[in-house]
Amino acid sequence: MADLPSIANNPDVRFLGKMLGDVIRAYGGELLFKRTEYIRAASVDRHRGVAGGEVDLGLGSLSLDETLDFVRGFMLFSMLANLAEDRHGVTAEKGADVASALARLEGEGIDKAQVMALLDHALIAPVLTAHPTEVRRKSMIDHRNRIAELMALKDAGLSETPDGDDVDEAIYRQIALLWQTRVLRRERLYVTDEVETALSYLRDVFLPTLPALYQRWDRALGERAPSFLRPGSWIGGDRDGNPFVTADSLRTALGKSCEAVIGYYLEALSGLGAELSISSDLASVDASVIALAEASGDTGPSRSDEPYRRALTGVYARLAATHLTLTGKPAPRLASVKGEPYPDPQAFRADLVAIARALRAGGSGALSSGGALGRLIRAVETFGFHLATLDMRQNSAVHERVVAELLKVAGVEADYLALSESQRVSLLRHELSNARPLTSPFAEYSDETNSELAIARAAAEAHATYGPGCITNYIVSMAQSVSDLLEINVLLKEVGLYRPGDAPTAAIMAVPLFETIGDLEAAPAIMTEWFALPEAGAITRARGYQEVMIGYSDSNKDGGYLTSTWSLSKASTALKAVFERAGIGMQLFHGRGGAVGRGGGSSFAAIRAQPTGTVQGRIRITEQGEVIAGKYGTRESAMINLEAMTSAALLASLEPDPIAPADQARFSAAMDRISDAAFTAYRDLVYGTEGFRTFFRQMTPLTEIAGLNIGSRPASRTKSDRIEDLRAIPWVFSWAQARVMLPGWYGVGQALSSFEDKGLLVEMAQSWPFFAAMLGNMEQVMAKSDMGIAERYAALVEDPALASAIFPRIRDGWQVTYDTLLTATGQSHLLEKHPALDASIRLRLPYIEPLNMLQIELIKRRRAGEEDERVGQGILLSINAIATALRNSG
Repeated sequence: MADLPSIANNPDVRFLGKMLGDVIRAYGGELLFKRTEYIRAASVDRHRGVAGGEVDLGLGSLSLDETLDFVRGFMLFSMLANLAEDRHGVTAEKGADVASALARLEGEGIDKAQVMALLDHALIAPVLTAHPTEVRRKSMIDHRNRIAELMALKDAGLSETPDGDDVDEAIYRQIALLWQTRVLRRERLYVTDEVETALSYLRDVFLPTLPALYQRWDRALGERAPSFLRPGSWIGGDRDGNPFVTADSLRTALGKSCEAVIGYYLEALSGLGAELSISSDLASVDASVIALAEASGDTGPSRSDEPYRRALTGVYARLAATHLTLTGKPAPRLASVKGEPYPDPQAFRADLVAIARALRAGGSGALSSGGALGRLIRAVETFGFHLATLDMRQNSAVHERVVAELLKVAGVEADYLALSESQRVSLLRHELSNARPLTSPFAEYSDETNSELAIARAAAEAHATYGPGCITNYIVSMAQSVSDLLEINVLLKEVGLYRPGDAPTAAIMAVPLFETIGDLEAAPAIMTEWFALPEAGAITRARGYQEVMIGYSDSNKDGGYLTSTWSLSKASTALKAVFERAGIGMQLFHGRGGAVGRGGGSSFAAIRAQPTGTVQGRIRITEQGEVIAGKYGTRESAMINLEAMTSAALLASLEPDPIAPADQARFSAAMDRISDAAFTAYRDLVYGTEGFRTFFRQMTPLTEIAGLNIGSRPASRTKSDRIEDLRAIPWVFSWAQARVMLPGWYGVGQALSSFEDKGLLVEMAQSWPFFAAMLGNMEQVMAKSDMGIAERYAALVEDPALASAIFPRIRDGWQVTYDTLLTATGQSHLLEKHPALDASIRLRLPYIEPLNMLQIELIKRRRAGEEDERVGQGILLSINAIATALRNSG
């Protein structure tokens, strides 16, 4: 890969920026253009050091209407700069592709046969979630993607679109549409909205992209790889803290996915029918295709000598009947003959494979290798009739209450919640040993219990309708005991998804989610106890693996960035030993967010930095909020990011440990001490400082963020104002808006500065992928933070004494983190070793500062009681614009 260009010299930034200026002049007026341009130039000069002393940015001269327009303009520039950056590969990482990974492995003595052996049982799954961190409306993203498509035409040297439009004029029109498109959502999102948004990515990007990627990987491997990369989703099945996700939500998510994927297959079959015009007069045709043609019912005389077309007519008819059966709707294009619906995707695939094998028999086999037919077969293997595997998730406390009610109403146990853990386990195991249901159609249950039972029944219906691949995991949030997992199986037994017997079976796997620092520390003991249960051991051994989910967001909020990161690594290592003793494969599900404070950062570096032996070819990773559009907004970006995830998983699974055991022991001992110090510093500030929760809520736009309408679930788990009850997303989002980024670094500097052996820190930064990745992610966060701007936010705190008692601790903590980070990495300034990323962030800073200044003033006016709706609208626009410029929210 060639050296990456400096974003500051990116011609796309200049081209798109000029067009945006022209649009503002044309649609906003010359005065708005001149004022916006003055603010832009003055802020850029200030950041370049061209102007000495204080620079008047001219923000005070803006009226409220002009403020709204100005904020929109700066937000759109950031969006277009992001587009230019993505197009020029600034976010792509060197060596983060499968071909490079295979070459690296070969150089280390690991051949392609070993890679194929790993892929035979591998699973790599990006899992889309509806976590509310995407501030942009889908309409804005759609216009942005259209501009990207038009810019690709310019790259190809074309001056006209296929429709005959001038490319530059078409780009101008899209930017003009952006300028006149409402930025803010007027209503809170509903679950159905979130389902539709996710479906657009799965249908428009994943469906066409993954088969094309597999063709590339097959060429690199020299043979056809198994379909090991498959997307997942939480949207419509994640009920943890979201009362709006119901059984109907689950049915809607799966039904729309089924309709989309079968519709895609039908369109592909139509294309194949047009393509495979082979005449039996000119080519020999295998008996299997003749049989499909004869059974199709296609007797059209014009196709009498075209058995492949006749065969595909029958296949299309059967799939159209499948569409009607599964969705209740006729196919978009009706079949010309009648057909019986396919019982499952495997039967559909079998017909396609028969056609491919027949094509392979003639000539050199070129007609069957790859091509549209090969991509369709790959799609069916990957997406089935369900498109993406839907996870179910609920909090363990809900399951406890529901099971307690079922046991009480059934007359089994009057007070399950009062039982000890050992008593609960004994009782639940007894219930799982027999097929007798606990529920009765004649009994009355609470709304909560009825809702949870309805979800379970909907899951059973989905298995019967779409096949077992549609739902495979049931995630238990806040899992803290074995009984939490047994309770899931009791609920599944009620609907036939858990079946007792000498060899019990569970069609859906209970997956514990360990989230807090304490939960991560307890995870190995809980899993040891789980595997020791005969029924649990039998189920997991029959499946061949067990998944464990580890949470980044809540562990960070609980213990700070460094302690969270280290605790996740230690828990993974400890779990590996537990799984090895049990003889069961381990599959870790990483609950990462977009921001570094929620586990964000480079997926390629993060996967490669996992402890040796913990990936094992199986890994699932959440993709949420603004990350989804950033990674999977276009086919090009999706291919880059899916390549990076796959190549990193191959390297993490097969490469030998880069660290010698003795060094690993030294580094781990050092990290234990550093983590303890960081934990103490973080907890002392966040949870041990009187008035901190008030300081946080008044310094940051936490309250105002709630008005963005970016998700369907509440921001807090309860009505209290405790930080413990606040969700991690608004916690991280608020600190980012105030340019503090506290969850991504606080406590690290104090810990590193108090560690005596600075030479060891340098050695760890140079030699240990885990430590290097941790510091690298933190470095990006610190480069986006600004303590000068943060101090202005601190002035929003009503009690000056409270602000002056707490903010200096944050500012001093940032400085010591900055100093120790540079010492450990051997740099003179942040991102010195990453010039492209440094230039990318520096490009944005002059555009973010005026937005911060305006946001602060608008918040002051709003909190002082000013009721002009434009003030509130300006705050929300500024939040949107800052999040867009920072490229992450929460």
